Amino acid sequence: MAYTKRSAPRDHLLATASRLFYIDGINGVGVDRILQEAEVTRATLYRHFAGKEALVVAYLEREDQMIRALWNEGLGHAVSPGHALEMAIEGIADDAYRHHTLGCPFIKAASEFPDPKSPVRQAINKHRAWFHAELRRLLVEAGRDDVDAKAETLAMLRDALMVGCFLDDPDVTRRTFVRNARWVADLR
Repeated sequence: MAYTKRSAPRDHLLATASRLFYIDGINGVGVDRILQEAEVTRATLYRHFAGKEALVVAYLEREDQMIRALWNEGLGHAVSPGHALEMAIEGIADDAYRHHTLGCPFIKAASEFPDPKSPVRQAINKHRAWFHAELRRLLVEAGRDDVDAKAETLAMLRDALMVGCFLDDPDVTRRTFVRNARWVADLR
């Protein structure tokens, strides 16, 4: 994808901030460090973002877009509703195991922004609502019963997976997630 001169600095700034926020925590990274590592001026930051909070929201929206793209790409190869459910479970496990090895960016951000009315928490809630809805959709399409309870359980297992891959043995955590998620989704 070609970037215009106007969007390239924004994308570079956002990519740099995203990396730093994920690795060192949002509150652990100051604007000056982001500007220094991105090699952009303060004016560039404020040309594209109203402030650090807006940059944090953009970071979470970027994460959301990347996860949705991976989700849609993975499910695009499913040959049946049951297969789509299996692929979703494997995709969730793969994401935690390979891409989000330091935990879930949304859980981490929520721990730093406890106010449920903040724009940051609204971005987190939007992502989580999408994820829950996708799980419910897959369960319905696969003909499962009690889809709300199963979707809530799968989402909770995903949260545990994201934390477990960071804190514990990722191989054991991945296997445990897949085994339990398959059981919840009636994929025995």
